[in-house]
Amino acid sequence: MSKPRSLSMAAYRVLSWGVSGSANQPQIPRPEGELIWVHINAQNRQRAMVDFCLRLQQAHPTLNVLLTAPPGEDLQRWEQVDYPLINLPQEQSGAARAFLDYWHPEIGLWVGGGLMPNVITRAEERGIPLILIEAEININVARGAKWLPDITRVTFDCFKSILATTSLTVRTIRRLGVTSGKVAEAPPLQVSANPRPWPEDELIETNHALAGRPVWLAAYVLDKEFISVLSAHRQALRMLPRLTLVLHVADMAEAEPLHRRLEAMDLRCTSWDDVGRIEDTTQVVLTSTPEDLGLWHRVSPVTFIGSSLERGAGCHDPLAAVALGSALIHGPYVHQHQQIFDQLDQAGAARTVRSATELGDAVVELLSPDRAADMALAGWEIVSEGAPQADQLIDMVQDCLDQRSAD
Repeated sequence: MSKPRSLSMAAYRVLSWGVSGSANQPQIPRPEGELIWVHINAQNRQRAMVDFCLRLQQAHPTLNVLLTAPPGEDLQRWEQVDYPLINLPQEQSGAARAFLDYWHPEIGLWVGGGLMPNVITRAEERGIPLILIEAEININVARGAKWLPDITRVTFDCFKSILATTSLTVRTIRRLGVTSGKVAEAPPLQVSANPRPWPEDELIETNHALAGRPVWLAAYVLDKEFISVLSAHRQALRMLPRLTLVLHVADMAEAEPLHRRLEAMDLRCTSWDDVGRIEDTTQVVLTSTPEDLGLWHRVSPVTFIGSSLERGAGCHDPLAAVALGSALIHGPYVHQHQQIFDQLDQAGAARTVRSATELGDAVVELLSPDRAADMALAGWEIVSEGAPQADQLIDMVQDCLDQRSAD
């Protein structure tokens, strides 16, 4: 049941009336079945929300997902994902109604600030349950209507539940006159690794072939990093003569030329992609298949995340390696995933190196069983800390969907 609207809200709709141009109209069909609409106000929250949607669909497989970004946001700069991603229309009453007529979601999840009164109040009037997380006192009001009182309170009060990341924000929202019981404090959602399972028999067979030898993995290694990684391996071999390197190249086209270089360097190498076999004398296992990293992260207690020693590469996501129990080593150039690497470094789950010599020293040190285990535990605490918040939010969404279905 919708709430009575204030005179301010009625005036606001008149002042913000209009239908957006064709550029704002959806170009993709609305999928059949239930749909959750997830609005992400800031690009840096996209990855965490996509991760949440994947987990939500595991609990509710038939649920479709629509992602929206603020009006005017350049979506070319956002990560391309499997879910539809569109801009919300401008803050106009007619445009908000057209958006809801087309998508008619069963539930809405708003992340962050930039609240848009027209689409939010119209969704609530249609009985669409709305949840606000990582709430901010930030309203995107149409031009010429900022002088109207009460718009902020009415907009916040449309949400069934509001979660804010600070107690100050919670108190501020309650002071607006929003029902106290619907506002609570909760930390922001974190990205969680969810690696796919690996066949147990293949894992046992690979460990048997390695025969207890120490192993380290260098993943996503660029051609300009090959010399550093191989020099580090030679250095580590002096301390650990039976050491095996699993070398995963970032570019498949580089695998065969690298194999020839390894033979010229007198390093005994096997191509896992071609042979799938490890000999007693193998010193380097060469692979270029990204899907096989699930096996090697499980086998190797230490992983070097490549594409990070040279400026400009940007590095790769480390969470799968952490979730599968690897201690991490990485170079200084990790800007694409800077936040999570900073967390891992501070927690003692990862180590930064800047040269081949530092990499070789780190491999030897971290292959000490106690050291690797301590780092793996610290990493696991990082990747699992967001699970309770995600589970709580999944339960809230499920409850809303169940109630809407019953109604």
